[in-house]
Amino acid sequence: MNIDEQNNFHSGYVSIIGRPNVGKSTLLNAVLGEKIAIVSPKPQTTRNKIVGIKNLPGAQIIFMDTPGIHKPKNKLGETMVRIALDAFSEVDIILFMVEPQGPESGDIAIIHQLKKTRYPVFLLINKIDTVKKHELLILIDRYKNLYPFQEIIPVSALKQDGIAVLLKKICDTVPVGPKYYPEELITDQLERFMASEIVREKIMRMTEQELPYSVAVEVQKWEEREDGLIMISCNIYIERESQKAIIIGKKGALLKAVGSAARIEMEKLLNAKIFLELWVKVKKHWRDDPQLLKELGYK
Repeated sequence: MNIDEQNNFHSGYVSIIGRPNVGKSTLLNAVLGEKIAIVSPKPQTTRNKIVGIKNLPGAQIIFMDTPGIHKPKNKLGETMVRIALDAFSEVDIILFMVEPQGPESGDIAIIHQLKKTRYPVFLLINKIDTVKKHELLILIDRYKNLYPFQEIIPVSALKQDGIAVLLKKICDTVPVGPKYYPEELITDQLERFMASEIVREKIMRMTEQELPYSVAVEVQKWEEREDGLIMISCNIYIERESQKAIIIGKKGALLKAVGSAARIEMEKLLNAKIFLELWVKVKKHWRDDPQLLKELGYK
């Protein structure tokens, strides 16, 4: 990059915040054109801050997908909310994502937090394909009365509507700055973390109700052989013996289905053949154990 290009290059950090299940991870994946954040129909799927890097002509935008802000019921929930609130600081733009209804009480609570920040805030109204135009206009007026958003951008993360407009507005707002990451990089997440998240996503999609929130996944072994095969062994932690039978399924059917789906996605991600082992273990009250949460990467 020559001096003129450096002087005209824009870069910045952008956090994506909102209530659980409003589509933050779907938006990140849509912006990047790659799946780096796991998604499921269940709230609180994202537990850690996920960083995605978007390289554009003359700009590099670093997006931070965060856990949904909610009332925590355990130490894990408290950690997730703290991670999300930390994203209010040291960024160039905050993207506040909502659904095309409300505002809900959770949205109002987040707006109260936003009033303490000095960074520009864009309101993203997601899932606009599910409402009529006049309903959307009414909602925009409601939010305008609650906070002085720098931009209000209707989007459909799932259908990728409004993404180009969003990227242009971000590029117009972030300052002149350096290229923080190499151009070929789209995330700073370690392969081990992404592998564990893929397994957790498949469990969330294949199980029902409360069980997914009691599940954690830890990569215990990662061995790359000379013939190119990657051998991965994961522990799946749950809180009660009764949950172990659910995860394993009748004659091991559910665990086998989780492993098969996860292996296929890992092979696409890593561009290599994968041998995947899954072990189910009971760790009572792990969501309230600060030391175990730290070991599992929830810091």
